[in-house]
Amino acid sequence: MLDRIALALLIIGGINWGLIGIFSFDLVAFIFGGQAAVMSRIIYTLVAVSAIWCISLFFKERELLPD
Repeated sequence: MLDRIALALLIIGGINWGLIGIFSFDLVAFIFGGQAAVMSRIIYTLVAVSAIWCISLFFKERELLPD
């Protein structure tokens, strides 16, 4: 479950970075009142922690589903 939450946060972060790169528009900052706003900083931190968490996915054995 934690892997899925981390992945969802990384998708949100990736979309936000895409918007910044293409349109110079930071959606998180727009929604939460600027890059320095407490909620924006929390979201940015959660995305960073999710990225660090997902590094562990490279080292996990793939779970096989029963036939």
